[in-house]
Amino acid sequence: MQVDVSDWITEVGEVDSVWFLKRLSANDTLANGSHQAGLYVPKEFLFGILPALNQPKEENPDVWFELYIDSHADYRKVRAIWYNNRLRGKTRNEARITQFGGSSSPLLDPDSTGSLVIFAFVLNQRREAEYCRVWVCRNETEADVVEEKTGPVEPGEWISWSPEAADQVIASTKRRELAAPGSCWLKPEEIPAAWLKRFPSGAEIINKAMILRPEHGASIDKRLMKRRDCEYEIFRSVEEAIEQPNITHGFSNVDEFIARAQTILQRRKARAGRSLELHTRAIFTEEGLREDMDFTYCGESEPNKTPDFLFPSETAYKNSAYPSEKLRMLAVKTTCKDRWRQILNEADRINSKHLLTLQEGVSENQFKEMAEKSVTLVVPEPLFLKYPKSIQPHLKTLESFIGDIRILLSQAPMR
Repeated sequence: MQVDVSDWITEVGEVDSVWFLKRLSANDTLANGSHQAGLYVPKEFLFGILPALNQPKEENPDVWFELYIDSHADYRKVRAIWYNNRLRGKTRNEARITQFGGSSSPLLDPDSTGSLVIFAFVLNQRREAEYCRVWVCRNETEADVVEEKTGPVEPGEWISWSPEAADQVIASTKRRELAAPGSCWLKPEEIPAAWLKRFPSGAEIINKAMILRPEHGASIDKRLMKRRDCEYEIFRSVEEAIEQPNITHGFSNVDEFIARAQTILQRRKARAGRSLELHTRAIFTEEGLREDMDFTYCGESEPNKTPDFLFPSETAYKNSAYPSEKLRMLAVKTTCKDRWRQILNEADRINSKHLLTLQEGVSENQFKEMAEKSVTLVVPEPLFLKYPKSIQPHLKTLESFIGDIRILLSQAPMR
């Protein structure tokens, strides 16, 4: 009998545990043929729950533990290892979990690339991990159920989360060093007073990111990535400035806490859902494309169908005399493992669809299926190496996509 992810969350949430969540990249799985000696997990996280691993005087210390992949009825005894030869004049200083058993493991299956995975480390009385229970989300519906509880987990990020920690909604650990020198993290005195009274809109935060990261001279793709990192840091700094006093002050009852936590999670999900769209829209405008003349954002193609971007415009699309071969659409989805199929029924007049994503790789099987449905992946150039070498030549950068749109507009008939 197949286990339900909701039941699993409830069951695992009843024991003392710390969760580690990430989306599997092609480097984590065997998708790109360059599996880097195991699944990457930040050493700082592992040191906290496996203190025996933190042995700098020992070369490449390791700890073995039992791991149960409940989503796929799989069991392994696995090895956490700290590759620490940088302490001895070489290059590596990272932790990984190995010995999953090759491609037979759902964690290394190339088709698991892009999947959300939860490692629930069950703790003993000393707050050390005794064993680990794992759920590899089998589809985005399951991922949505998980993120409803923990908040969004985006490609290239990880979060730690504990079912028992009341302040985890605020304090979840992110991969990025948010307050690092030169970051976009705003100190309380740097945050506009109006933002502390009313949380800023996504567009307002992105405008601030464009000021802090103008990136003049950088390629379109690098500009997009740097600004999105900056926008995320601004968002989190404003969130902390507003919500940390509530956490410190405490709550009068559980219902009050749950209501506040839900507000925070919903805000995070809203940000994750629209951030990439708004950055792309800003890039288009910055590159001289005129909204509603050269592109339409969230326009209607057919009743109840609203592609993220239509080119040259919704008006042109709805003009039956306008040549279909001169129309383009761009869908924007941070992750695309299953969600890419959603775009197939958008913009009926446009047979070939373009999809902008930040997912760190797809399997060859996934890519073949996309290609058969005439879906072209648009991927920021810094992420190309995350994809299998066989797929990289078929990816399109955002800069080249915009170049194609400019050519299309120059050849467009009168609208």
